[in-house]
Amino acid sequence: MRKVQTAALTAASLLVFCGYYSLGDALDLLPGPVTVAYADVAPRPFPTPAAPSAKTTAPSGLDQGAPTPSKAALNGYIQGVVSDAALTGGNVTASVVDIATGEELLDRSASSGVTPASTNKVLTAWAALSSMGPGHTLQTKAVLEGQTLTLVGGGDVLLAENEGDPNATAGHAGLGDLARATAEKLKSQGTTSVSLRLDDTLFTGAQWNEKWEAGNEQYVAKIQPIMVNVSATQNQGYPEDPAMEAAQAFAKHLSEAGITLDGETTRAAASGGAKEVASVSSAPLSDILALSLKTSDNTMTEVEGRLVSAHAKETTDFAGASKAVLAQLRKDGFDTSGVTLQDSSGLAKGNKVPARLLAQILTKAAGGEGGSVGRTLIADLPVAALDGTLKKRLHDTTAAGTVRAKTGSLEQTASLAGVVTTADGRQLAFAVLAKKIPAGTSGDGRSRDGQPLRGASGLLRLLVRDVAAHPEDRRKARARGAW
Repeated sequence: MRKVQTAALTAASLLVFCGYYSLGDALDLLPGPVTVAYADVAPRPFPTPAAPSAKTTAPSGLDQGAPTPSKAALNGYIQGVVSDAALTGGNVTASVVDIATGEELLDRSASSGVTPASTNKVLTAWAALSSMGPGHTLQTKAVLEGQTLTLVGGGDVLLAENEGDPNATAGHAGLGDLARATAEKLKSQGTTSVSLRLDDTLFTGAQWNEKWEAGNEQYVAKIQPIMVNVSATQNQGYPEDPAMEAAQAFAKHLSEAGITLDGETTRAAASGGAKEVASVSSAPLSDILALSLKTSDNTMTEVEGRLVSAHAKETTDFAGASKAVLAQLRKDGFDTSGVTLQDSSGLAKGNKVPARLLAQILTKAAGGEGGSVGRTLIADLPVAALDGTLKKRLHDTTAAGTVRAKTGSLEQTASLAGVVTTADGRQLAFAVLAKKIPAGTSGDGRSRDGQPLRGASGLLRLLVRDVAAHPEDRRKARARGAW
């Protein structure tokens, strides 16, 4: 009987243990074989912490011994792109760089500045991360002077209309939360009635870029430093006055919290003597950029460019943002020759960016010198066949789930810039830009069907097929004509 009880107890213990062990093993917390034997462990005194060693082990980095694709092969691949019927009469520039060494393996007019479309966002993202840091947050504040309460926009255009969600990027901070915290503080001071103002003076100059073509209103909002979650209305039409919409939402929740508002909400800069009453913080910049890069959100990127200029103490208009982004790139060692920037998002056709600059930014980001800035930028790029603007692209290829790249598409313009690892373990940065594509081939500025222009992604497809793909994958792909 005792043996039966013992066996039953052991079996039950094993079931419980295995359940917890499986969880720990799945989380990679518990190595080694399962052990069910009981052992008495003598208690030990709490260890005395030792100072960290000054000598640290550097990351191993990329395998520089992995075979490098030949320049001749890459030149052959780009000729395949150029000869694509979809590019008849078009022009292709491209750069491919070996990330481990920095050597440019392919140069097809790589120094020529051409319209980048939304790959322009790579420049803005690097400048934002490098200047402000991945952990930077944006503050939305309510400040008080006398009986005047001012809502101050700090660049957060992802505000929730009511309650914020600390686990989200869009809607991380909430205007309702800010209003209720403000009301509580005001009432604690004996204030139950205020006039409300909106301070959206963080950004200056025109809110609409004269270089943007008519009809792009569906792809970008007026550039203001405070908005109710702009990502929720991407490509669906934007409010006429996003900042005032946010102020009105704040006013509504303030009234519901017991504060009487005297008169209509007006615009005015907060005075220097105003005291902060309450504030809410955005998600970290790293998360914000992940959202803007993966969805290619023009409004968010324009705001990010202005934040770069504010940080650099430049004028916070379109010209100042472009100047600040280029200045940060030069500060970080990039050659900006041949670059013309008319905006931060790439919506203006007058932007000119060389393929080489895009490839060099991605090379540094993915390489050993990229640090947290580079790791964040690469992590924030869309993943082929998985998410963002690449979610519906490059399926049924070995690029799926592995290639990270930023897309770009405007009328008669298409581009792709990112990183790819060959089957031999060589990591490459690439940028391919195609212009003067026959009308009706490239689609509109948002590529509504979700499919890439063959010419823009042609080099990547060839890289994946003949360089990155394993032999069996190559054989199968050729057999079914998938390329």
